Amino acid sequence: MFALGSSHRFYLYDGFCDMRKSFDGLCGLIASAMQRQATSGEVFVFLNRSRTHVKLLHWEKGGFVLYYKRLETGTFLPPDLKNNELSWSDLVLMVEGIQVVKSIQKRRFSLP
Repeated sequence: MFALGSSHRFYLYDGFCDMRKSFDGLCGLIASAMQRQATSGEVFVFLNRSRTHVKLLHWEKGGFVLYYKRLETGTFLPPDLKNNELSWSDLVLMVEGIQVVKSIQKRRFSLP
């Protein structure tokens, strides 16, 4: 319960989101604008226009979980993405305010 990690798939909404939206409103954006299913188990990330608020919507067994963070100073800087898919590490860096100017990720062994 209340656990996100590298085993999840993360998708960043490519527009700006009205942060007054809650579960139903965000599910509507997922279905209409992102062409995805909110109950798929994927995690959907939404930013407001000024990039000071972020919401993550995730379906777990039994219902939706909504994570919400508001910055007192500074902004979230989303990484450049292909297909709006974020990696776990990109999400953590974005939420923690770390901007990687140039990085090279070395290959590591992983099970198929």
